[in-house]
Amino acid sequence: MKKTIYIITLLLGGVISQTTNAQVRVGININAQPLWGPVGHDYVEYYYLPDIDAFYNVPNRQYIYMQNYRSVFSRRLPSKYQNFDLYSGYKVVVNEPKPYRNYGLYRKKYNKYKNNHSQGIIRNSHDPKYYVNKNHPEHNKFKKNHNTKGKHKNK
Repeated sequence: MKKTIYIITLLLGGVISQTTNAQVRVGININAQPLWGPVGHDYVEYYYLPDIDAFYNVPNRQYIYMQNYRSVFSRRLPSKYQNFDLYSGYKVVVNEPKPYRNYGLYRKKYNKYKNNHSQGIIRNSHDPKYYVNKNHPEHNKFKKNHNTKGKHKNK
């Protein structure tokens, strides 16, 4: 009987642990999205940027672009794209491993989004779920709501 209870406890502990880890992972990824990212996504691994034919790895905060037929991983865009406006350029959300291995596919599929400036971005969003980002213009509302919950202000 004790063995059965022990096994059930272990199984339930594992399920609860996995659920908690998944919730934390989603929470962290919401925070990691840059302000220039498109609205409407709670989880993002990569953005494909059709205007400059490059990827951005959200969790690692690095760009991936082709140079001399090789993938380059960098915190900055190459000098020829230093003036590219990430806030106005179109971003395609890609949640698959290593999409930069299929440049041709993304180039062909999303070429029609070049020079498309109609996408809403996180910086301009009034959805409170984005206020958690410390650089969001409404971050003070997030801080105010989360610092005073359950606390009494001293006068």
